[in-house]
Amino acid sequence: MTPERYKHQRYLMLTLDPVHPGAGGYRLGRVDNSIAREPGTRLPKIPGSSLHGAARSYAAYLYEKPGCAGQGQQGSSKHCGQPECPICYTFGYLKDKSMSSGVINVFDAQLLLFPVHSLAGPVWVSVPARLRDAEFTLTNLPDPWDEEKALVTLKGCERLNLGWLMLDAAGQVEVQPPEVWHGEEWKTVADRIVLVSASLFSHIVNSNLEVRTSVAINPETGAAEEGALYTYEAIPRAAFLTAEVVLDDYPQEFPQDERWKTPLDVVKAGLGMIEYLSVGGMGTRGFGRLKLIGQPLEKSQQQIFGSLSSEVQP
Repeated sequence: MTPERYKHQRYLMLTLDPVHPGAGGYRLGRVDNSIAREPGTRLPKIPGSSLHGAARSYAAYLYEKPGCAGQGQQGSSKHCGQPECPICYTFGYLKDKSMSSGVINVFDAQLLLFPVHSLAGPVWVSVPARLRDAEFTLTNLPDPWDEEKALVTLKGCERLNLGWLMLDAAGQVEVQPPEVWHGEEWKTVADRIVLVSASLFSHIVNSNLEVRTSVAINPETGAAEEGALYTYEAIPRAAFLTAEVVLDDYPQEFPQDERWKTPLDVVKAGLGMIEYLSVGGMGTRGFGRLKLIGQPLEKSQQQIFGSLSSEVQP
């Protein structure tokens, strides 16, 4: 049987620590060091390049080939560049005058459920469209829905504050994830979900990000540098995000390995190590750990192209 050349996986991730996917510089505004955001919605995200780099580095660590972890440079011999190497084959390599771009695409991790303090305790805020895109099932969703109000899974809730914002409840809904994501983490939040409109979601998220203050230390004196106080923001602990990985393996067959049979196995192993070794900035300060929840939600080549062909039929 010919192996599938295309496959799509969607991961559900939980932040175990605050995560600081840096925006790459300083700016004037609420904080000195801001985090990466989606241009249209201004919602925080973890760039796919950050996940890709972390997955490659940690997979190389597991495979005991640290030289294959880096980007490589022209004339560099660090990448082995061997077709039987799962790291170089999956993520690509640059060795002397030969190169390969790899066979997997890792996309940005997007916010799905965001933790917010309320008088009823912690709740997780989301938007119906994002949940549907992640193949969650929503029932009892009113149509039309007054988007100035919130929909809740909490019982007996008529009004609810989300940080500084007070909203009336428009009704109770039920939210169910795909079967592969059922588990203890989901049981914790299932009865504490609040759905709001997309416009409110952005305000709620950006008003409740974690903001910390640090100061640079003078290595000679061990004391704080004068004038070196700065602030930085982070996605808080207990946020849920989804990230997509696509296998685009059209020219070759994956070389067999005792541990990893496909490039998707390599990516999953690398992403799984983020639970221990972190992603993003401030890792030495206790930031950046993400936990994979359950198994990835998977679409086969037949499901991908079958749905596309049905969409274009008259």
